[in-house]
Amino acid sequence: MVEMLAVVGQQACDVRFYDAGSYELVGKVDVPPQPHEAAYDSKRRLVYVSHTYDSGWYFEHPAKGHLVSVIDVDTRVVVRTIDLAPENGPHDLRLDDANDVLYVSVEATATEPGALLAVDPDTGEVRRRIAAEAPGPHWFAMTADGRRAYTSNKEAPFLSVVDIEDGRMAGRVEVPGSEGIAFAGGKVFVAAPVLAPGPSRGETGLRVIDTATDEIVGTVWTEHRISAVHATAGGLVLAAEMRAEWTEGDITHQNGLLHVYDAATVEEIATVPIGTGVLTIRSTSDGATAYVANAFTGTVTVIDLRAFEAVHTIEAGAGAHGLAWIPAVTG
Repeated sequence: MVEMLAVVGQQACDVRFYDAGSYELVGKVDVPPQPHEAAYDSKRRLVYVSHTYDSGWYFEHPAKGHLVSVIDVDTRVVVRTIDLAPENGPHDLRLDDANDVLYVSVEATATEPGALLAVDPDTGEVRRRIAAEAPGPHWFAMTADGRRAYTSNKEAPFLSVVDIEDGRMAGRVEVPGSEGIAFAGGKVFVAAPVLAPGPSRGETGLRVIDTATDEIVGTVWTEHRISAVHATAGGLVLAAEMRAEWTEGDITHQNGLLHVYDAATVEEIATVPIGTGVLTIRSTSDGATAYVANAFTGTVTVIDLRAFEAVHTIEAGAGAHGLAWIPAVTG
């Protein structure tokens, strides 16, 4: 099987699989409404896709979703669905390969705050619920040893520090609402403030947190708000600047910028033009190529991380959101 890229279409309600070498479409899977993020399970050759809302978006939706679709990447069919109810609003997903656990962030219920769920990948059973003590934990990052996680909370003025081993919230890091988040080199990089209608709720940029102390040790300022953040295997941190102007309920978008930083020094290496409405960034296991999902243009920008330039644009359908890079099968 060839190396592939799975692209989640939030408005198209599908997951499209592309040959990562030729960028040709090799399969399309229809899924329930509002698919958001995706995670690849290398052990089972499956992709998990979260369904966050029945329609709308974070600040405007009539009802929250509670499903995770499970797709076989080789046959390109939905093999089962994990129903997380009464949990709702599942968004980000991560596989802890060492412990064979699927972690899913969920929003608050009527009686419980938002949380991280530890899910059995085979049965779909929720093994543990670890409260993040915030209404809307969306994206999250895990330390390399898998012992702690940091959830970015859109509405709450802090990141939640979650002790996965003890199954409890271990602390808070104050930030003015937050978006994309990534872990690299003993640091957490988080976008703040939140992408919400109206004026910015604080100075825009990327906060850098030392995970040894859980303190902010630096900030990289940007002109506009940052949406997605991703760390590569090559020691880079990629942050998408969503260039937009909010005026009296209306929003005007320009093409965004991908900022490339050295994870060790936090120095900017390059900027690369991208599309509009970036919500997800992923990269290959060798750190040579990045994929940027542009939700508003329905495209994925393919970026060469050695030359720091866009080399291709994939026409991916309405609302390109979640991404999963799937390595080729060898032997």
